[in-house]
Amino acid sequence: MPESPAPARRTTATLRQPLLLLAGLAALALCVVLSLALGSRPIPPATVLDALSGRLTGGDADVVTGLRVPRTIIGVTVGAALGVAGAVAQGVTRNPLAAPTTLGINAGASLAVVIAIFTLGLTHPLQYVWFAVAGAAAAAVLAYAMARRSGDLDPVRLALGGTVLTAVLTSWTSAVMLASHRTLDEARFWLAGSIGTRSLEVLTPVLPLIVVGLLIALLVSPSLNALALGDEAAQSLGVPVARIRVVGGLAVVLLAAGAVAVAGPIAFVGLAAPHLVRPLLGNDHRWLIPGCLLGGAVLLLAADVLGRLVVRPSEIEVGIVTAFLGAPMLALLARKAAR
Repeated sequence: MPESPAPARRTTATLRQPLLLLAGLAALALCVVLSLALGSRPIPPATVLDALSGRLTGGDADVVTGLRVPRTIIGVTVGAALGVAGAVAQGVTRNPLAAPTTLGINAGASLAVVIAIFTLGLTHPLQYVWFAVAGAAAAAVLAYAMARRSGDLDPVRLALGGTVLTAVLTSWTSAVMLASHRTLDEARFWLAGSIGTRSLEVLTPVLPLIVVGLLIALLVSPSLNALALGDEAAQSLGVPVARIRVVGGLAVVLLAAGAVAVAGPIAFVGLAAPHLVRPLLGNDHRWLIPGCLLGGAVLLLAADVLGRLVVRPSEIEVGIVTAFLGAPMLALLARKAAR
C-alpha cells in the first residue's frame, strides 16, 4: 500500500514561513547594501566594506559612515515600525484599508509639529520629536473615542472616524502653515517625509517607543488571529476583545508615532506592507507581523534608493516616492474591498 504524502506536505508547509522570512532577510540585506552604495555619488561595495571596517578614511568613507549609515539605520527602523503598525491596525479594525495614515495618527503628528514650529520657533527635528509623538497619540485617542459605541469599539466607525479626523487635521495643518512663511519653510521638508538629513540623535529618544510597540505587537498576535473570526467567536474562545483592541491600538500609536516623529508622515508603507506579505505568509499574525517588519523595511529602503537615483544628482524625498507608488495600490485595494 503506498505511503501517504501528507507528512511530506505538512513538513513543506511548516518550513515555508521560515524560509520566506529568510528570503525577506536576504532582500533586506540587499537593500542595505544598495542604500550604502548608491546615491548622487555611487560607491563600490568593496569601498563600502573598507569604510565600515575602518580601513578607509576620508572622502568616500565619510559619505558612507557619516551620511549613509545613519540614513540606512533610520530607514530600516522607520520602515519596520510602519509595516508592523499597518498589520496590527488592520488586525484590530478588521479593515484591509486601515493604516496609521487612515487612523489620523500621521495627521495628528503633523499638526503638532507645525504648531510647535509656529508658536515656539523650533528649527531642529530633535526639538520637535516629542511634539510629533504627543500629536500622534492624541489623534489616536480621539479616533478611538469617536469609534466607541455602547462601551465597545466599532471597527467600521474607527476607520471612518480616522479618515474624517485625518481630513480635519490636515486642513488645520495647512491653515497654520499658510499663516506663517517661516513655519512653511521650516516644516515643508519634514512634512514631505524624509530620512536623508536625519542623524541618529533623532532616532535615539523614540527608539524605546518603537521597541515596546514591536514587543506588544508580537504579544497580541495570537489574539489578533482570534479577532479575525469576529467579536463573538473571539469572546467564545476567551479573548478579551475590547482589551486586545486597546492594547493593539497602543502598539500602533507607539510604532507610528515614533516613525513619524523621526521621518515625517510617510504614507502607504503601513498600508502596503501587510498586503504584500499576506499572500506569501498567510493570515496568521504570528508570521505576518515579523514578515511586515521585514517587508516595511525593504519597502522604505527601496523607495529611498529609488528617490536618490531618478533625478540624480538631486533626490526625491522618500515620502514623495512612497506616495507616488502607493496611490495606485490604494485604488486597487479599494476596488478589491468593494468587490
